[in-house]
Amino acid sequence: MVIQCENRLSDLFPAHLVVVSSHLSLVKLDDIAVTRLHVSDLVCGILGLLLHDASVHAASEISEGLSLLQHRGQDACGVVTCGHEGRFFQCKANGMVRDVLDEKAISRLIGGMGIGHVRYPTAGSSDHAEAQPFYVNSPYGIVLAHNGNLIDSHSLLQYMDATAHRHINTSSDSELLLNLFADNLQKTGKFRINEDDVFTAIGGLMTQCTGAYACVAMLAGFGIIAFRDPNGIRPVGMASRRTNTGRDYLFASESIVADALGFSEWEDVKPGEAVIITRSGVSRKRVAAHATFAPDIFEFVYFARPDSVLDGISVYRSRMAMGDALAVEVEKVLKERGITVDVVIPVPDTSRVAALNLAQKLNLPYREGFVKNRYVGRTFIMPGQQMRRKNVRRKLNAMALEFSGKNVLLVDDSIVRGTTSGEIIQMAKDVGAKKVIVASCAPPIRHSNVYGIDMPSRTELVAYGRNTEEIAEAIGADLVVFQTLPDLIASVRQFNPSISTFDCSVFTGEYVTGGVSEEYLHRLESLRADNVKNKVAVNLREGQSEGGRVDGFHTRMDMVPSGGADDTVGLHNTWNIS
Repeated sequence: MVIQCENRLSDLFPAHLVVVSSHLSLVKLDDIAVTRLHVSDLVCGILGLLLHDASVHAASEISEGLSLLQHRGQDACGVVTCGHEGRFFQCKANGMVRDVLDEKAISRLIGGMGIGHVRYPTAGSSDHAEAQPFYVNSPYGIVLAHNGNLIDSHSLLQYMDATAHRHINTSSDSELLLNLFADNLQKTGKFRINEDDVFTAIGGLMTQCTGAYACVAMLAGFGIIAFRDPNGIRPVGMASRRTNTGRDYLFASESIVADALGFSEWEDVKPGEAVIITRSGVSRKRVAAHATFAPDIFEFVYFARPDSVLDGISVYRSRMAMGDALAVEVEKVLKERGITVDVVIPVPDTSRVAALNLAQKLNLPYREGFVKNRYVGRTFIMPGQQMRRKNVRRKLNAMALEFSGKNVLLVDDSIVRGTTSGEIIQMAKDVGAKKVIVASCAPPIRHSNVYGIDMPSRTELVAYGRNTEEIAEAIGADLVVFQTLPDLIASVRQFNPSISTFDCSVFTGEYVTGGVSEEYLHRLESLRADNVKNKVAVNLREGQSEGGRVDGFHTRMDMVPSGGADDTVGLHNTWNIS
């Protein structure tokens, strides 16, 4: 826990009283510039809330907001709130929001402002210590949550060790970002700092980092902050709500949180912009040089909820347009092949909107042929091919009466590894489908994503090195039809023509930030590959270090022992305390 004696940032003292977990031990590093096992914080959900009435606790609404972002991560969640005299309260652990943030946990999260985070599993990130938000006590007491991925974390880690002399305790980009921010604030050398100093610190961070990041942060006793990378790749926005005493403010990854919690005037944080919110008001400033605005188009294809609006674009409307455009392509290909279709069936849930529009445009019957078990997580983000295969059949059940004796057109949002698609196609054939044609709302995915989507080795992508016919053979389909990239871009861009570019790197291999070399991709792929994920998970569980290396790269995981939820350095974790 952290105790501070003043309420305003301009009056904060840099000294803090910190209670550190008993699991922490000191470790001598032979090489201070050691390379860590890189863990990105991929397609997560972030949230910040400041209530104007400081006597009302924010935790229950933060928990509700995180549950609305649960689709962005089911592996872990966490909340840190700030109460009287700048004291932080924390609860974070692996698990779903409803399990980690139960009534007892929420009752212990004191304070009228806080930030929260949901995460899905990535290589090496299954430990409680990787759950966010992260915390540093100096200067001033800061917590931060992050969605995205840095592509220069190796050099940043060297800077942290050799120049800033800050210890990075986990393998998370988020902790790096937090410490960069803290280090830049520390450089002011001020006993008291102001909003301009915060803007300067974030601007400095943006010149130091390369990659995609949307962040929310909180300064003890002062307020909440949001900032977004100069290319605006990952989403975050803000909204407000009028109360009897003043205005409450919200930051969130998606607008659905604002809608559900009664906030209005949703506005996206602009690329390269930082926003500081206190109970005295809102300060906004662009702190980075202008760069190409390129939001990730895969947010609209798959990740975002259909009832969200991102960067002025309705996710629902964009998926309708994807269905319309895909119908034209499907009609052309079916005519060329002389194939007729009896029924259109979506692969739940993301593709439903597009599938319905496609069916209407082709004048074909639309049917729900799969019944979904809603208590199994999203399969392509599950670690391990065997787990994915096992969970596909747990997740979906095919109804024979909709498939038997029919040529079926299955509509899916995308085809990534092909594991899910192959199992679904086989399920359709097992219940009597004559032919199974698959239509994908996205083009073939042939390249790694380096900006925060866990698409691992290119060789694990079913489209890598294959043409359309070979993809169909690999997944067991009679025919596969892909949306063209120009049609996908047009489907999204028509709702906000001011956006001229989208990040489409998974389709094109072109990375808007630059700095993505073949060497970097090989290192990333070796790290994210399923066999490495499983090996790291086993080693962590069994306490094996194997020399502290994965594919030639040192790891820092073995340097600090992990004992569970209470290992988080600096803040007491209230999770699972009776």
